[in-house]
Amino acid sequence: MTLYSCSECKKVYPIEATRWKCECGGLLNLLQSESDITQNNWTSQRSIWRYASSMTGREYLSGWRSITLGEGQTPLLELDESEPNTLIKVDFMMPTLSFKDRGAAVLVTLAKQLGVNKLIADSSGNAGTAIAAYSARAGIDCDVYVSTDTSPNKLAQIRAHGANIKTVRGTREDVATAAQNAVEEEQVFYASHVYNPFFYEGTKTYAFEIYEQLGKAPDTLLIPVGNGTLLLGAYYGFKELLEAKEIENMPKIIAIQAEKCAPLAKAFEGQDLKETPVVNEGTVAEGIAIASPARSKQIVEAVRETEGMFITVSENEIVEARAMLAAKGFYVEITSAVNYAGYIKYANAKDEVIVIPLCGAGIKSPT
Repeated sequence: MTLYSCSECKKVYPIEATRWKCECGGLLNLLQSESDITQNNWTSQRSIWRYASSMTGREYLSGWRSITLGEGQTPLLELDESEPNTLIKVDFMMPTLSFKDRGAAVLVTLAKQLGVNKLIADSSGNAGTAIAAYSARAGIDCDVYVSTDTSPNKLAQIRAHGANIKTVRGTREDVATAAQNAVEEEQVFYASHVYNPFFYEGTKTYAFEIYEQLGKAPDTLLIPVGNGTLLLGAYYGFKELLEAKEIENMPKIIAIQAEKCAPLAKAFEGQDLKETPVVNEGTVAEGIAIASPARSKQIVEAVRETEGMFITVSENEIVEARAMLAAKGFYVEITSAVNYAGYIKYANAKDEVIVIPLCGAGIKSPT
């Protein structure tokens, strides 16, 4: 039986529609008894649901067939023929054009199985779009809280799926607070890609796909980090593969942040386990402009455990990297260019196998 477990006080809770944090305020993780863990039994399904048997809490996800939009199984390609060991995971080839579909599909499947009629999400754009799309598929009413500065293109996507857009003037943290207040007031399901640990059961399929496409673990993963949903998912996925002795080494995680909003990089450099909130100075990489990530401790620990590092990139470097990717045929949103900017600054060994995600499509950005 799967339960929620507090990351701070270790109190456990049943999986319920209105439970999204511990009574002590701590973040929730998923706890599954040893007897419930089965051997991998991956299917021929061409989506993230190929790996349903490896998802913790899978007993709450049996209705995925009525929710899926075909998310996952994205291409893994060489960046350039002159750099055959550097690979691009084209995760913008998803139903809503970003990697967030991995987690959103799982989270909305959970909501549907719990009998949810309405849910609330908060987002810088991509998670909101994904939650809106899968909620529409599931027939669940959806409110998405966003900043007034959110890309008009992302707002258009959210609106197209029939979700109610709630704009909030202020920081990304202000948006989250407004959503959480509404969740508490209305007592509805909080479809948070940060707080709900089921979201990471979706993003860990990123690791499973890379493993199958390569036939092994890469040496290094370059991953952008704001709230850490892809980074933690990749970490959990590869850690499970290592524990199952399917791979021989844990990939090193290189986390990329924008210089103008880099609380995790500062925490890592200062040997802290938790970030000190910073002021978002205004970065073009809106998708990772998170001044105070809720799961900062887990993110920093994951990077340290894999002997990884943080790299910060400037605004000019981000813009230039986007143009360079476009010249190679990959048109990504501005936030996703952070990855390539970080790669350019990363001094790697020539025989090191590196995987870089392209997280969002270029059409999502205003320019």
